[in-house]
Amino acid sequence: MERVEDEHVSQSYIVYLGSHSFGSNPSLLDSESVTNSHYDLLGSYLGSTEKAKEAIFYSYNKYINGFAAILEEDKAKEIAKHPNVVSMFLNKRYELHTTRSWNFLGLETNRGFANDSVWKKSLGEDIIIGNLDTGVWPESKSFNDEGYGPIPKRWKGICQVSKGNPDKFYCNRKLIGAKYFYKGSEAHLGEAANVNFNSARDTVGHGSHTLSTAGGNFVTGANVFGFGNGTASGGSPKARVAAYKVCWDGCYDADILAGFEAAISDGVDVLSVSLGGKFPREFSESAISIGSFHAIANNIVVVASGGNSGPKISSIVNVEPWTFTVAASTIDRDFTSYVILGNKKIYKGASLSELDLPPNKSYPLISAVDAKLDNVPPAFASICKEGTLDPQKVKGKILVCLRGAGARADKGVQASRVGAIGMILANDEDSKNGVIADTHVLPATNVGFADGSAIFNYINHTKSPVAYITKVKTELGIKNTPTIASFSSRGPNDLDGTILKPDITAPGVSIIAAYTLANSPSEQPSDKRRVPFVTMSGTSMSCPHVAGLVGLLKSVHPDWSPAAIKSAIMTTATTKTNNGVEILDSSLEKATPFAYGAGHVQPNLAVDPGLVYDLNVTDYLNYLCGRSYTSDQLKVFYGKPYTCPKSFRLADFNYPSISIYELEVWKSLNVTRIVTNVGPPSEYRVEIQEPPQFHVTVQPEILRFKNKGEKKEFKVTITMKPNSTYITDFEFGKLIWTDGKHHVGTPITIKYNDL
Repeated sequence: MERVEDEHVSQSYIVYLGSHSFGSNPSLLDSESVTNSHYDLLGSYLGSTEKAKEAIFYSYNKYINGFAAILEEDKAKEIAKHPNVVSMFLNKRYELHTTRSWNFLGLETNRGFANDSVWKKSLGEDIIIGNLDTGVWPESKSFNDEGYGPIPKRWKGICQVSKGNPDKFYCNRKLIGAKYFYKGSEAHLGEAANVNFNSARDTVGHGSHTLSTAGGNFVTGANVFGFGNGTASGGSPKARVAAYKVCWDGCYDADILAGFEAAISDGVDVLSVSLGGKFPREFSESAISIGSFHAIANNIVVVASGGNSGPKISSIVNVEPWTFTVAASTIDRDFTSYVILGNKKIYKGASLSELDLPPNKSYPLISAVDAKLDNVPPAFASICKEGTLDPQKVKGKILVCLRGAGARADKGVQASRVGAIGMILANDEDSKNGVIADTHVLPATNVGFADGSAIFNYINHTKSPVAYITKVKTELGIKNTPTIASFSSRGPNDLDGTILKPDITAPGVSIIAAYTLANSPSEQPSDKRRVPFVTMSGTSMSCPHVAGLVGLLKSVHPDWSPAAIKSAIMTTATTKTNNGVEILDSSLEKATPFAYGAGHVQPNLAVDPGLVYDLNVTDYLNYLCGRSYTSDQLKVFYGKPYTCPKSFRLADFNYPSISIYELEVWKSLNVTRIVTNVGPPSEYRVEIQEPPQFHVTVQPEILRFKNKGEKKEFKVTITMKPNSTYITDFEFGKLIWTDGKHHVGTPITIKYNDL
């Protein structure tokens, strides 16, 4: 039967009208005038401005020009044809980028920057970091304002509380602002919403964790159940911070766009955005793309998480060239708990279980499939899905559950409910060997795919299998780190292969940071424990690490553009572990730029990169021109008329990486880049690490800079080597400019046009 659409079904939409004609400091009169124009425009379709006021639940009237409204589909189609409407899209849902279940401690032990004299001079005191997330727990010691001076006069934000402030929310001289935006979520969920939309308080824990990672104050004695004890701090520990709660039961376009506009208006310097979609959207139809462009245009660096859909290829999201997209990797600290089988085999796992098994005894071991109830499909039981396990088979035994298709901590809850004395969480094939320490409600540990397979094999070939799970211990100085987290989304960039994404990788596995006291550490309703600090894993955690570093760089180099700061971090990144070997994937195979971008962050080097690849708003507009955006479409990002250049090649976009997506066989390709000297007068020579089957030349081979701020252009020519075989996959190389002290690295990715 043919599907019949109901054009009278009401949904929430974003109607985008481009930027405003007024300057960067709109008056109240300016904003009111814009809102009235929104009412007039919509009222002309709905019959009156009164109806328009009822339909519109957000008027973006300061830095972004548009509105969000409840509309019937037929009316939406009519409005989309209005000459002033440059983009219109549904109010869609985004996700937080934590896998769930650094503080800069992770990077400190890995790369050592906290004691560096450069950072002692500036810990971000003059920087304001904003966070789009689930809110904040203001009572956390990470947001204590002891020793802070007055709030900066340039700050325009507020501490928003509901009427009567029933939950006693407050701000201070550290947490200088908080706002909450819920109307997009409310409009989408309607009567199904089971959420209290009245506070910026974080009842989930994600927002407190990410904000404290970016800009949390020093807190001594931070730990999780006594594990990982140390001094927690954010990347910019003396920065002021502000929370923008845009996520409730999911995060919706309308609220995200409102959060961006508020952050721009309030005066933040850096925005950390640990959320995103399941796949990249065209820039003109994404609240994150539009909001982040306006932020960049106002000199705000936007750092975004790359997503947790790895290791699937082309799963990377938040791929705008103006955002800083972050992958996730491990640190040199493990929370270890071993599995000892009856055959004396020992397997290393990860855990933060508070409870221990009684010592000097092994316990019966059973797989979840063997413990299933009658008539339950083995696939459901294998992942320890609720209601699939037989208590009579499980009681008093260690249960082996398969990771995947559900929260890791929930599997422990299900195991405990049916009487298991412990749980081994065995990785599925997609998770490879990347293990995560969770705050399980029973003695438990997470083992890798290969080790899990060995444990299952032991169970299947042993009459009476037994095992023991050792108590958790904190291990520091882990070698061959970092590795790329299995969950971290991978390139290539599915929206535009000429822009390498992710840009960078940073710590994102088992990160200790501030938490909420409104939620349990396992996030399971049956878990009544409460802790001030907890571990989380995800690109949600790696994103604020980079946001904190950005804050430090802006404090040291206030005159640098967002693109220059991004370039400094990318070109000084490393692709080597602390053992000096190439960074590996969780599969223990060599990782590529599609996993780590330019590499793993090195804060000490980023402060003095030597050269940077700079970009401005005009460059980003030219990039959109290269993607065939029309003058009308450009109004989504730029309110003034803009004429695209007659010729612009995406390959020549001055990005700190070179990505050739469709090189024609046996033909050469020229790519140009411009670098700016941000150091003293110096002479740079080029070094090239060629992709295996390509020849790369650079002209000129020497760049001589006499002055700081001086720019030099160079040309890169890429050709296929003689006798090379036809290549259907990507190949990788690197271009490095060095003056002996600085090493300015630029990753190269190449793929043939296989048509």
